[in-house]
Amino acid sequence: MTVLVVSDSHGRNDNLERAILQVRPDIIYHLGDAQGYENELRTGCGCPLFYVRGNCDWGSDAPVYQVTKLGNHRIFLTHGDRYGVKYSNAELITAAAEHHCDVAIYGHTHWPELVKADGITILNPGSISLPRQPGRIPTFATIDVDKNGELHFTINEMKP
Repeated sequence: MTVLVVSDSHGRNDNLERAILQVRPDIIYHLGDAQGYENELRTGCGCPLFYVRGNCDWGSDAPVYQVTKLGNHRIFLTHGDRYGVKYSNAELITAAAEHHCDVAIYGHTHWPELVKADGITILNPGSISLPRQPGRIPTFATIDVDKNGELHFTINEMKP
């Protein structure tokens, strides 16, 4: 099973559509800031979509976080703006731990990250449309679930 993880598409869906075609995911986690395209994504992506509201998703009724199970792991999904992620992952780690999650996945910073802290794997796929990291190449992540229920994380750059 493969999960496509994206964030911060900001209504610019060309790269998102390309990533879906490239990965052919079984599930999509979108971590917010689709800016009005949430329903189109939900009906057009061809697989289950977990969507959390970002700080630019005005009027969205999506939750600000979701907890889900993937393989042998509990996943905390959020945009990240409510957890101070531009400065530190401390509040995000606390929230994930409070929900008994061993993986926290967030967006908001437009900067990809994959680290482990306090026993929690932290993943930010970066921005699929408006990257901010050096080189400014749009990124997304994939999570592959092996036959034993273990998760394998990859941050991917969009190919031109």
